[in-house]
Amino acid sequence: MTKRIEFQVDPAAYRHWKIDYDGAVANLTMDVDENGGLFDGYQLKMNSYDLGVDIELADIVQRMRFEHPEVKVVVMRSGKDRIFCAGANIRMLGGAKHTHKVNFCKFTNETRNTFEAAEEDSGQKYIAAVKGACAGGGYELALACNHIMLTDDSSSSVSLPEVPLLAVLPGTGGLTRVTDKRRVRRDRADVFCSTEEGVRGKRAAEWRLVDEVIPNSKFDETVDRRAREFAAASTKADVAQGIALGPLDRTFHEDGSVTYSTVEVQANRAGRTVTITIKGPEAKPPADMTAFEAQGDQAWMLRAAREVDDAILHLRLNEPELGLMVWKTQGDAEVLLAHEALLMTNRDHWLANEVLQYWKRVLKRVDVTSRSMVALVEHGSCFAGVLAELLFAVDRSYMMEDEFEGDNRPIAAVTLSDANFGPMPMANGLTRLATRFLGEPEAVTAAEARKDVGLEAEEAEAAGLVTEILDDIDWEDEIRIFLEERASFSPDAMTGMEANLRFAGPETMETRIFGRLTAWQNWIFIRPNAVGENGALQRYGTGVRGEYNMERV
Repeated sequence: MTKRIEFQVDPAAYRHWKIDYDGAVANLTMDVDENGGLFDGYQLKMNSYDLGVDIELADIVQRMRFEHPEVKVVVMRSGKDRIFCAGANIRMLGGAKHTHKVNFCKFTNETRNTFEAAEEDSGQKYIAAVKGACAGGGYELALACNHIMLTDDSSSSVSLPEVPLLAVLPGTGGLTRVTDKRRVRRDRADVFCSTEEGVRGKRAAEWRLVDEVIPNSKFDETVDRRAREFAAASTKADVAQGIALGPLDRTFHEDGSVTYSTVEVQANRAGRTVTITIKGPEAKPPADMTAFEAQGDQAWMLRAAREVDDAILHLRLNEPELGLMVWKTQGDAEVLLAHEALLMTNRDHWLANEVLQYWKRVLKRVDVTSRSMVALVEHGSCFAGVLAELLFAVDRSYMMEDEFEGDNRPIAAVTLSDANFGPMPMANGLTRLATRFLGEPEAVTAAEARKDVGLEAEEAEAAGLVTEILDDIDWEDEIRIFLEERASFSPDAMTGMEANLRFAGPETMETRIFGRLTAWQNWIFIRPNAVGENGALQRYGTGVRGEYNMERV
């Protein structure tokens, strides 16, 4: 059996990153262990990275939010001489399966988005202190930071050489951030992205590829001073102490199923489906945020978010043939909404904010997961508030209507809350309900007028909150037919269809990265010009350039 990729990391076991906390400033040093690759067959030379390096980074970024809320500025540096980061490891990309390459790019994009948004969401500003060559994915690490500082010497430059060298794209948002975030002129961006050696010094600043260029002799001093200045100017409230994120409570089973404390993942490999059931809280919420903090990582709202997040990542990378995700919930909606309300009414509290922001990120991860998704609103379910967002993230939803023989669970209902009308936007900047009702915005207004009311099947269908309602006679057969039909379709065509339908509404930098850039990279990763026997990825480092089919299509 293939080695399972693990997304839970013990900070004591980091191999590629070092972190030093100094009050409001954290120094994050990339010092990749050459022999610490996730798989055999390549070395992580020149601070290049694979998925394992990025899993550690994602863990650090997450812990920074929860365990070190005192941090206001994070300085990302290199621990190697004359090299900031050489980007994604080429040998790894050349040897990896197509599915791994694509999911690797998607995960790195999500990680970059997380620390890029940390200033707005959590008051933590990231500075890239670039000393040495900063190429490809290395520059994409810097691009996702809020401020880039480049030393002015003969060896320090920024570059995106993927197109000329490898016949692939800067797949972690590089092209999009150059134009949309850095606002680099289109013709200059064309020159920059076609140049192997990159741009250095004052030209990099003039073209807005970096924010500052500093003489080498004053670089370290200036970076430290700038970090202190940004920290002093921060409006982030001072927080004395965070909470620890301990290991998740979970068990993996041979059939592909996973059991968590709040989530049950049931795999059906023969049917190519997986059912993810989220179990709502049983106990009442803590009395106040002091009591919530005391619960730490065992508070239901945080524990469930962590477990859902881990389940999605596990399924993406370790179970690629489970192409249909079936989302279910079970629990008391009123108790769930009480837990949510504690956070929503205390959003100015640092921990309440972080948990809500985390749910926003988890739901965005659902949005861009390339699996067919359906939600089943069964009796006894708790699709309410933040969990109701799943109904508007999936491709279809079915709901039980009226009583079912032999089923004594509470009648199925959908309950909306304040969480459905603003705090959890999609990548397009709109709520999922606003995206769902692009052609009828009045439906959003009508839905908001019915917040905090449990809507049973007929009302939920009339409000447009579910796709179809089914009674006791039809439920079993209709759901079976849907699942069998969906699982039988071509995964390629379904992924393309779903991604297009999900990215409705306004285009943003984030939708361009996931909806356009990722799709193009996915296509390029199967083209012989890149990955064929004589393609650029296979020939990289041999001194022989790739052989290209020169047809334009």
